[in-house]
Amino acid sequence: MRKTLLLAFALLFSLSVFSQENIYIINESFDETTLPQGWTKMGSGTNNWYISTSNIAGGKPNELHLQWTPPFNGIARFVSPAVDLTDVSSAIMSLKHYPSFFGNNTATVGVATSSDNGSTWNKVWSQQYDANGQYTVLENITSPDMGKSSVMFCFYFEGNSYNISDWYFDDFEVYTVQDLNVELTSIDVPNNVKFGPRAISFTVYNTGNSSIESLVATYTVNGETESQTFFSNIPSLEYKQLTFSSKYNFAPGEEYDLTIEVTKLNDSDEELTDIVLSKEIASGLSQTQRTPMIEHFSSSTCGPCVAVNTLMATLTENHEGEYTYTKYTSNGPGLGDPYFTEEGGTRMTYYNVMGVPQTFLDGVDQGYSAVSEDSFVASQGTPAFADVRGTFSIEGNTIEVAADFMSYINMEEVRAFITINEKTTTGNASTNGETEFHHVMMKMLENANGNIMSIKAGEHQHLEFTFDMTSTNVEEMDDLEVALWLQNYETMEVYNSHYAYESDVHVYPVRNMSALMNGSALRISWSAPEAGNPVGYNVYVNGTLEAENINALEYVKDNANQTHKTAEVVAIYENGTSVPVAKIIGIDDNVNEITTNDISIYPNPARDFVRLTAQGTQLTTVKVYNCLGMMVEEIEVSANEIEINISEYNTGIYFFNIETVNGNAVKKVVKR
Repeated sequence: MRKTLLLAFALLFSLSVFSQENIYIINESFDETTLPQGWTKMGSGTNNWYISTSNIAGGKPNELHLQWTPPFNGIARFVSPAVDLTDVSSAIMSLKHYPSFFGNNTATVGVATSSDNGSTWNKVWSQQYDANGQYTVLENITSPDMGKSSVMFCFYFEGNSYNISDWYFDDFEVYTVQDLNVELTSIDVPNNVKFGPRAISFTVYNTGNSSIESLVATYTVNGETESQTFFSNIPSLEYKQLTFSSKYNFAPGEEYDLTIEVTKLNDSDEELTDIVLSKEIASGLSQTQRTPMIEHFSSSTCGPCVAVNTLMATLTENHEGEYTYTKYTSNGPGLGDPYFTEEGGTRMTYYNVMGVPQTFLDGVDQGYSAVSEDSFVASQGTPAFADVRGTFSIEGNTIEVAADFMSYINMEEVRAFITINEKTTTGNASTNGETEFHHVMMKMLENANGNIMSIKAGEHQHLEFTFDMTSTNVEEMDDLEVALWLQNYETMEVYNSHYAYESDVHVYPVRNMSALMNGSALRISWSAPEAGNPVGYNVYVNGTLEAENINALEYVKDNANQTHKTAEVVAIYENGTSVPVAKIIGIDDNVNEITTNDISIYPNPARDFVRLTAQGTQLTTVKVYNCLGMMVEEIEVSANEIEINISEYNTGIYFFNIETVNGNAVKKVVKR
């Protein structure tokens, strides 16, 4: 936890103007589970301040929380321990906070100082708010208490607590600045990127009193380093995003450590140290369209929920077919919604939901309001590096769900979530005047903690469930929908989502896909899905549709001379499409087809055994498929000859996919 600092400010003037440390008077982030030591409550609302485990204000969990109940009308203060401001005439104050309102109300919050133990308070900043949202305050502050030896700071709320639902505060800092100083605030490269050349951007914050005229920065990616001098006027206490002129070429399917360091300011000969940030970057094989995932916490006993439900109905009507939506009913206020479930309570705990209404978009808290049009459109425009598809069918009170989760990056310990929702309910109507509700969650499969899985880039994981809905609150079995999404459980990021299709046939992806280079020609082949009856296949190369709705199980692209090539195949069904199966080829590690003359197989036709022999190379793997494209057997080899027992095979035609150290070949064998 960051502690409140009692400082000897005589040290300030002995520091070099190039000191990289600001002098903190207060540096409090409310990270503990109890109110910070030495802080006190004064005035009204002394029972309304506590520490919440949330991070709604924009910092890390935990944070200071002012709630409206028990109600009061006056000034509520949360007061710091006294600090020594001798010889300090001004300071910088920064604060993150989030107001949440009931209806169209307003309220005032501010920061004040006192040097007479709270008898007199002098405002250093105040603001009236009328809208929910995250706000960051950055102010150069002065007050009559500057220069005094014992000064307290306070947050204060002024007005009727009925006007708000909650107010959250985090990362409260008061500090003096050096003449020339900088903070590296962010690396502005997404955690997941599509492969290829990409600009490296970062943001700095001028924490000094003087303008920054030039800045030297270096980026390092997996040991490769690039330095640049940036000439840009950055005034005191302002942010600036900078971009290296040299792009970095990310290879597909790889993971990178990216580090950025600022080393010099204003042509100084003195090297800066420890102004550095790092992050891990995953380069995807490809990217796909994102379907925004909306999670909505509400209750039929909640008055403010009505307005949010109305706004959400408008949003979804304007974007029909473009979203995935699950609504969890709450056990409050009062007795709560009659359709509340413990699974919904688990999701409330996961997201630190303290009250309703509250919405989340792709795992990001939208506050106690509806998802905005701007936020929804921004989500749609953000590339996704995972895809989700599934189907469900209903017989009586039983529902069967099958789902596939595919990724373009390596994902470890992610969670696949499946909710069975009822599109419209009426039986949970209660005290808020609403008579029908939408997308109400009835069951989570397998449970509310999700299904843990690891997915390699270009591959997929499959889930199937059968559940009797008799024990749920379902009203009409023919009014169900199934929401699917893939989520990072630690960061809460939702990678992608989709509604399942209602169908007796699941949209299975293709199998056994391979992409082989023969000179400049790219040959893509695959086996039919394990079930279902696709009406055709779409083939993509480097994200571009190359062949649409073809019936063959292979496609050849000539003149495929890009440095890196990503091949994808999607099975097309009458009721939707399967998740793609992706294969990556790099120009430096192409797999070439060898001629069929290099491989001999006999006898053919055969009844009991066949013998494979490779000329001038060594066998590595033999995969045997039947005429339906189903793998019958896979055999690892480390010789130039092998005998395979086919006596247990059914009579018919089989395809032997033969891999060698020099390339691959396919042989057809007839089993008698």
